[in-house]
Amino acid sequence: MHNFKALKVWQLGISLFRLIFEITKAFPSEHKFSLASQMFRSAISIPSNIAEGCGRRSEKEFKQFLSIALGSSFELGTQVIIAKDVILITQEQYSELTSKISEIQKMLC
Repeated sequence: MHNFKALKVWQLGISLFRLIFEITKAFPSEHKFSLASQMFRSAISIPSNIAEGCGRRSEKEFKQFLSIALGSSFELGTQVIIAKDVILITQEQYSELTSKISEIQKMLC
């Protein structure tokens, strides 16, 4: 078992979630239960799956949960692109989010 709180990738995942949480709070109400909700779930899934994998008994299971976290990061990346395309986030927010997502993806690979 691993101490997930000590993993830099988990810490970055928490940081990314906090950023998504703050950004999506500002979305118009008609998007709060659609795109904002999807982004929130994808973002929370990344550190959650890392933590769950750390609690598993085998390296194989741990890797499986890291793979799920990686998939969630790609899902979130797509949602961030969509949010930018429909002008729900700024270019600055887009750049910050994609940078964090990319860093997480590299660490998970």
